Amino acid sequence: MNWKIIFQLSVFGLIMAFATVSLIPQIIEPAFWFLIFVFCAIVIAKVCTEKYFLNGFCVSLVNCVWIVAVHIIFAKSYVSHHLDMAMKMPGALAIHPRLGMLITGPVVGIISGVVLGLFSLIASKFVKKG
Repeated sequence: MNWKIIFQLSVFGLIMAFATVSLIPQIIEPAFWFLIFVFCAIVIAKVCTEKYFLNGFCVSLVNCVWIVAVHIIFAKSYVSHHLDMAMKMPGALAIHPRLGMLITGPVVGIISGVVLGLFSLIASKFVKKG
């Protein structure tokens, strides 16, 4: 495991955490994440010598910590800019959006970790080592 690169790449998650609070609309957020995942996968493939999937997975887990923390801290602003998402939450979670973020955030982190892990593994087959 390359913890240095994991934490360095997780800065994108920290930036996105703040950017998604009020700057980046939910409709275009996936495009930003796709570009970030492709970039991270290429960097992981170039820098790491093994465990590409696990390194990518861990980047997303650290991203999840940043994102959940920032979204919980700025929950009022986040919810006011993401009303569609707030409306889709089931009853109790809609009343307590911070709890909803705390519960759904890690699930999204794991799913995105699998995606970034696969991107990293695939990139390792095509990218030459730096």
